Amino acid sequence: MSANQTPPSATYESAFLKACRREPVPHTPVWFMRQAGRSLPEYRKVREGVPMLESCMRPELVTEITLQPVRRHNVDAAIYFSDIVVPLKAIGIDLDIKPGVGPVVEKPIRTRADLAQLRDLTPEDVSYVTEAIGLLTAELGATPLIGFAGAPFTLASYLVEGGPSRTYENAKAMMYGDPELWADLLDRLADITAAFLKVQIEAGASAVQLFDSWAGALAPVDYRRSVMAASAKVFKAVESYGVPRIHFGVGTGELLGLMGEAGADVVGVDWRVPLDEAVRRVGPGKALQGNLDPTVLFAGTEAVEAKTREVLETAKDLEGHVFNLGHGVMPSTDPDALTRLVEYVHTQTAR
Repeated sequence: MSANQTPPSATYESAFLKACRREPVPHTPVWFMRQAGRSLPEYRKVREGVPMLESCMRPELVTEITLQPVRRHNVDAAIYFSDIVVPLKAIGIDLDIKPGVGPVVEKPIRTRADLAQLRDLTPEDVSYVTEAIGLLTAELGATPLIGFAGAPFTLASYLVEGGPSRTYENAKAMMYGDPELWADLLDRLADITAAFLKVQIEAGASAVQLFDSWAGALAPVDYRRSVMAASAKVFKAVESYGVPRIHFGVGTGELLGLMGEAGADVVGVDWRVPLDEAVRRVGPGKALQGNLDPTVLFAGTEAVEAKTREVLETAKDLEGHVFNLGHGVMPSTDPDALTRLVEYVHTQTAR
């Protein structure tokens, strides 16, 4: 560790990590999913002409992009700039992120023989991640860095469908029709995901978030039977590091209790379920993260403040609350609206 690098303990007393641990905070901490990205003109400038996956593999560029919203918005945590398919690309899966489409997989996984595509991930496969996080933690000082990965179900959905899907018919057909193959696929993805999170934590990430973006497509009984064990394996694998583990999905109101049960310390809630109801579903012993509807940011300052007060009001009795949107920042969001929102939450909740 170089002389000017802050040891990881510098982030320990941050409002964000205290909220994750359900300890008293000086103010409700705020960060936004997709806070680093297309809503920022400075992001669009540095990304110009650089394909998405390539931008995730350049440590200096990753560092700059990750820091942009911290500088601009004064958020309480940075989130590592990457993509959920990065570890799959790193182990040799033939995929690309196509503009306007999303991740597209050349040879979808449909049979047992196809599982051979999924080898173990080693730290050497993602040495650029270790390098970028080293650069970042040196710059961030007392501001925590959140590492992240895609959850096994969401990664499996992309791999089996071959790209984004609204119905997940191929993935669900495997889940229902060949449960053994499905279980083996998710188990292998759990190992790859856990390895990817370990690299980030060992490099200096102060917390990690598992994005199960598409888990909302599942009924609770299917989540419990066919998905939960793989997510639980990921959380268990990083438990000994002692960093907060956040679990987030979209449209997962019916799954909130199970997502907490899978092993998260913090459960992310989208905008469909009020936080006082979410805490009832999740049960005691977990912090919650969320949950302003991202579209409210298009409605003008007065409306944003009114809806933010509603969120803060429903969160007032929570053991721990991290303020966030109920999903990612939309690309056409005015960055100044986000800056004002951070300031408003900090001011309203100053203790």
